Amino acid sequence: MRVDLTGAGATFPYPLYARWFNEYAQETNVRVNYQSIGSGGGIRQVLANTVDFGATDVPMSDADLERSRTPIIHVPMVLGAVGITYNLPEITRPLRLSGEVIAAVFLGTITRWNDPRLVALNPDATLPDRELLVVHRADGSGTSYIFSDYLTAVSAAWAAGPGRGREVLFPVGIGGKGNEGVAGQVKQMPGSLGYLEVVYARQNRLPVAHIQNRAGRFVSPMPYEVASAATSVVDAQSSAKDLRISLVNAPGPQSYPIASFTWLLIAPDAIGPRKTAQLVAFVRWALADQNNAASTLGYVALPGSLADIVLDRLEQATTTPPRP
Repeated sequence: MRVDLTGAGATFPYPLYARWFNEYAQETNVRVNYQSIGSGGGIRQVLANTVDFGATDVPMSDADLERSRTPIIHVPMVLGAVGITYNLPEITRPLRLSGEVIAAVFLGTITRWNDPRLVALNPDATLPDRELLVVHRADGSGTSYIFSDYLTAVSAAWAAGPGRGREVLFPVGIGGKGNEGVAGQVKQMPGSLGYLEVVYARQNRLPVAHIQNRAGRFVSPMPYEVASAATSVVDAQSSAKDLRISLVNAPGPQSYPIASFTWLLIAPDAIGPRKTAQLVAFVRWALADQNNAASTLGYVALPGSLADIVLDRLEQATTTPPRP
C-alpha cells in the first residue's frame, strides 16, 4: 500500500530534494510533500511531530535531542560547501585565503585589500589599496552555521568572540538576505567580499577563493575536494553511530575546509514502522541510484563508501526495537 510522506526544513538542498521527490513519485507512486522553510523550521516541526521527516544543514544539539519524546536519527544526504566570494576586478587569478585571515576580515581587523596579511598569501597578485567591504548573512541560516563553525575551529579570536551559530553577530559589514542576497550585494559592490553556498557563486558567475586547508594546501570547493573532506572525517570516526559530524577543517591534503553534510531527520518511533520503512526505501534509492542528480544540480554526492556507511547506520537504527 502506498504511503505518502510530508517533510519540511532546509532551503539549501531544496532544488535537489524537489527533483528527487518528483522522480521518486514517478517510479514508485509515493508522493513526498516537502516545504522549504529553513533548517530551524525543520527541527521545530520534527520536535512537534507535525511532519514525517525534517531536513537541516545544522545538526540538532544535544539539548534539542533531549527535548524529543523519541529518538531522532540524522541521515546525511548530500554534501555542500561554503565559499568565499569577492568582487575585485583587478585580480584575474583565484584569491588565496587562510582561516586566520578570513576571521580577521570578518572581525574587522583587516579593512583594506593591500593589508600585509593578504599580500603575503597572494605574492603573485597586485592587491589594490582600497577598502575591503564585508558582506554577511542578515538572516539565520545553515550557511552561517557552517561558516562560523569553521572560523571557530581555526581562529581563537573568532571562538572567543562571535563563535558558532545559525545567527551570528558580525562586528562589521552589511547583511544580505539568503545566499541570493549575499551574491547580489557582492556583485553590486566592487571591493566587497562575502560568504555563500558555492552553488550560488557558480550560478551568479562569481569567483571563489582557494582556502588553505589543515595540511597547508590551498584548495578550491570542487566536488572531489568537498568529498575528500567528508571521507577523511568519517574514516577517522568510522565507529561513530551518531552522524552529526562536522566536516570543517578536515584532515587530508585534498580536503576543502568549509564543507558540510545536509541531513534528513527521522524519528522512527514517532511515525511508525510503515512510514519509517518508506523513508528508508527512499534514502536507499536516493543514495544508491540517483547520485548523478546531485552533481548535475551543482551539489556533491556522498562518495560510494560513505553512502554505504550511512545506509548501514540507518538500517541499524531503524531496526532497533522501540522504547518501551
